[in-house]
Parts: sequence; C-alpha cells; structure tokens
Amino acid sequence: MRSSKRFKTAAAVLAAASMSLTACSAGSSAGSTNKADAKTSLTVALTGEPSNLDFTKTAGAAIPQALMANVYEGLVKIDQQGKIQPSLAESWTLSDDRKSYTFKLRKDVKFSNGEAFTAEDVKFSLERVKSSWVSSLKKKMDVVDAVNVVSDTEVAVVLSRPSNAWLFDLGTPVGAMFDPSGVADLANTAIGTGPFTIESWKRGEAIKMAARDSYWGTAPKVKTVTLRYFADATATTNALRSGDVDVVYNMQAPELLPTFEQDKAFQILEGTSNGKVELTMNNKAAPFNDVRVRKAVMYALDRKAVLDTAWSGYGTLLGAPVPPTDPYYEDHNDAYPYDPAKAKQLLKDAGAENLQITFTVPTRPYANAVSQIVVSQLAEVGINAKIETAEFPAVWLDKVFTKHDYQMSVVLAVESRDLLTVFNNPDYYIGYDNSKIKDIAAAADAADQAGYVAGMKQVVRTITEDAPANVLFLFPNLVVAKADVTGLPANSVTEALDLTATGWK
Repeated sequence: MRSSKRFKTAAAVLAAASMSLTACSAGSSAGSTNKADAKTSLTVALTGEPSNLDFTKTAGAAIPQALMANVYEGLVKIDQQGKIQPSLAESWTLSDDRKSYTFKLRKDVKFSNGEAFTAEDVKFSLERVKSSWVSSLKKKMDVVDAVNVVSDTEVAVVLSRPSNAWLFDLGTPVGAMFDPSGVADLANTAIGTGPFTIESWKRGEAIKMAARDSYWGTAPKVKTVTLRYFADATATTNALRSGDVDVVYNMQAPELLPTFEQDKAFQILEGTSNGKVELTMNNKAAPFNDVRVRKAVMYALDRKAVLDTAWSGYGTLLGAPVPPTDPYYEDHNDAYPYDPAKAKQLLKDAGAENLQITFTVPTRPYANAVSQIVVSQLAEVGINAKIETAEFPAVWLDKVFTKHDYQMSVVLAVESRDLLTVFNNPDYYIGYDNSKIKDIAAAADAADQAGYVAGMKQVVRTITEDAPANVLFLFPNLVVAKADVTGLPANSVTEALDLTATGWK
C-alpha cells in the first residue's frame, strides 16, 4: 500500500487477498526440471537467514518466520485479521474471575518424533518459558501462576491476575508447544506438531521442509517447501524471473515492483504487517539520555520523505509504535511534525549543538535505504551521524540488542503487540525508563476490555511524549509470485510465515 492510501483501504485489499505468501518453486531449489515434480514443491525467496533454530534463546524474527505454524504450533493461532482462533486447543473456557483458562486439547496429535501431544506437554512448554527461555518474549508468560493437568486432553492455566493480552500472546512464538524429549538441541533440531519437518538446512543458503504424513490437521498443499535466503534484495527478483524461486516474500526492493505489474506471468499482493521501521535511540547513553535531544530527532525527520525515498512510498506512516490493527491504536502522526527549526532550538537548549553520533545500521535493505536519508536530514539540524555497519543478525544482535553498545540504530520490529516488550522493560536495548507506564499498563491489562483500551492508549501517549524512538513507517508486506501459486496470505500478522495452504492452481 502506498503511504497516500488509508490503512483501512489496504486492510480491505489484504483481507480479500487470501493466505500467506510463502511459496516455493517446484523442485527448483534442487535444480530439478522434472515437470512431474513441478506441482509438489515450492520455493520462496527471503532475506535475513536465521542464525540458528532456537527462538527461545535467540532474538530476531527470522527463526519464528520459518518455524512457527510450519514446524511448531500453539494452543491458539492468530488469523489474517488478527483474531484468535483454535489450534492445538479445539476450545477453551474462561472462569468468572477471568484468571483461569481451561483448554480442551485435540486428540491424536503427535509430535514429528512420534510422541503424543498431551496436557503434560502444555505444562512443560509454558513452565519452560519462565525457567529456560532467554528471549525477552518470556516476560509475556510472567502472568502465569500455575499450569494444572486435568487429563491427557484438558489443561487449566491459572493466571495471577486477569489479563487482556495473555491469550493473544499465546498465539505468538511464546506459546509454542514442545516435546520434553525434543529440546536438547533446539538450535539445530526442531520437533513440533506442525505440518512440516525440517528435511535439511544448508546454512547461508536454504531450509528445506517436508510435509508430514501424520499431521493432525489439513495436509499441506505441497510435499516440500524450500526457503531460500538471499543477502541482496535485487537477487531475489532476479531469481523469480529466472524461475529459480516461485515467490518473493516481503519484497525488499520495492523500486522494482513496477517491472512485475504488467507481466501476466506474475501476481502481486500488497499487504500490511506488524513491522515497524524504528529509529531507535539508546535512552541510557549520551546524548539520547536527554529527552530534548530525542525530541530534536523527532522534529528533524520528514518521515514522509523517508518513506517516499527509501521505500518508494509503500507503507503507512505511524506516529507511535502501534499498528492500526492493535485495539488501542490512535493516530499520533501530528505529535512531531517536520520542524527543523524546533529541532535546532531543542538541541541548543540541551547544549547539544553540532552533535557527533554513531549510527549503527544493520545490513538489511530497508536499513541501508533509510539510513542515507536519515543521515542527510539530521545533518541539516546539526546532528552529524557516522554510519557504522553491523552484519545482521549476528553482529547487530550481539552489539546492539544484547550489549546495548550503540547510540542510534534502525530496525524492523515485527513482533505482534510488542509495545510493552519494548517499552515496559528498562533493561531492553532501548533503555526506556518505564516508571511512568508500568502501573498504568498493569492496571489496563487487568481491566475489562474498555479499561484495557483506555489504559493502553494512555500508555502510548506517555511513550510518545517521551520520544524514546522514532517510528518511521509501518512496513508493507509486498509479495510477488508466479501467477499460478495459490493460498498466499497477504498480511503478515505475526512473525509466522504459514505455508500450509500454499500450493498451485
């Protein structure tokens, strides 16, 4: 969707468009030209390969993008409209005090290693989040007080307080179900209840998945699917035109999109996502520990010009770190209008004129494109940013995300409803002081639906006022595929790239 279009228009187009875009070309990844195999496999081009297969200990979206919904599943899942739907739990009930969920599990579900999925696995998986996970997502399970096995097919999860957010969170990676005998080497081996298993992984190149004959749900449309990873965004479109891949998912070269628009051999989906392109500032390090300097950055950037120049106008302008699909969304685009004079005055007031800063930029197409215009606009108000390139994911995750060794960076934050993950934890890499919002957020989560929405809107307004990060735009989900590929989800609602329904006409 172009920035000039309203989000609701894009959402309508996307909802009509069908299912995720994760296709793979018929045996092309193995170099096959056998037409008999042509409709049994698919190849999808992606950028940003996972560094390992363990999202319980490793941050970043690449791992759950490949594994969630395909290899791992949860009790519930999030559909294309952002609604909670049954998955491994066929139904559930909520107690009158809103603190106890009782889940009825599907029968005859097995993990890919042959072990039966039971309520004991639910207890193991949810308790393991608190005991063994390292990922910052683990905080989403802090509200769980107890997991009680009622029978093999029934489990009760008791919360310490009512929570509006918890059931939705259960449909994200933090709700993934694991077999106790299958977690010894999660970085290299993935054992889940999903429709696919990992057949092979050639690091730096591709992950090949095979459909499971024993899958409990609707069988995948293809027998094998290959995720091919490209460091260069243009290379993905070249691979599509040459027939080496069948789909380019989340296209990272939007300037090339017009070349496919008039070609009947291809189809284009313009969807939305939860991905927020965020200019992050280290709130605990100079000069961005001064709110006046952070606000100067907000006023210094013409976000529409950034979107138009860096991403060819595709995407949606956001004034706060909340996409329009979240229930507490408000339009904050007017909070920091482009005003270089005001930016200069704030820097003068802070005694921070002619600043010299380091801008740590991950090696991702969007980041490279965004950083150039950001540097140019900041220079106009007296902030001289020196770009330091950080290989993504490994170096960026270690330096910026883990060690917090940076001043300013830019990242595509794709986790669904991650507002509190990012801003309600002062130890998160942004280092935002959450003292103003933590009590409001807790009260909102425990309130009724109206109280939840009202409280979270107050949280968003407070964060916006403190300017801890500049949300440049909402990332579009641009998909280009061969015309006869079907079942492509247009929207990227969670991190998962669900391939189950993808096939051929």
